[in-house]
Amino acid sequence: MKPYYENENGKLYHGDCLKIMPILEKVDLALTDPPYGIGEAAGKNKSRSKLAISKDYGNDAWDNEIPSKECFELITKVSKNQIIFGGNYFIEYLKNSSCWLVWDKDNGKTDFADCELAWTNFNTAVRYFKYRWHGMLQENSGKHKEKKCHPTQKPVGLFKQILLKYSSENQTILDPFAGSGTTGLACEDLGKRKYILIEREEKYCEIIAKRIEAENKQLKLF
Repeated sequence: MKPYYENENGKLYHGDCLKIMPILEKVDLALTDPPYGIGEAAGKNKSRSKLAISKDYGNDAWDNEIPSKECFELITKVSKNQIIFGGNYFIEYLKNSSCWLVWDKDNGKTDFADCELAWTNFNTAVRYFKYRWHGMLQENSGKHKEKKCHPTQKPVGLFKQILLKYSSENQTILDPFAGSGTTGLACEDLGKRKYILIEREEKYCEIIAKRIEAENKQLKLF
């Protein structure tokens, strides 16, 4: 299958992960953020903030329901290890785990969740990550501030921290729900990690490709 975008570090496929994952070779880690089925793509985001006007990402249907049981079975089949954000929404499809990741978003006054949970299959203790991610109040500022282009976007800095702890150099990372491309960008920033991204919505494939290209051009300046 021809990638939508490809460079020396990774590949991005446009399509349904249920059709693409079965043809992939096994990877070292799946780091992903599937739809939670809470309608965040359907225009909710623009009315959420109490501090400033939130961005309107449009009205889409991809977050109207959670992925199927088959999808989670495929993720665990095609990857040695898994980190799945929103695991509390998919608990009926996942095994008991001693290692959940807690992301404190340090949101301030907002009705967004204070924290998010990620399920893992690692046999270790619960781990805590604090990374500010609300409007102008981001962990990184100035030229490193991230532009939000997706209603459920995760920060690259957070995923870099996670990858440093739960992956190694020369491993391959899979994200079957690539969204804004955070997993790929984190791999690019860290270097020496390969990645495979899958995204169903073509408009986000275009955004991912542009973000990776822009990031690599910036990196070459230093």
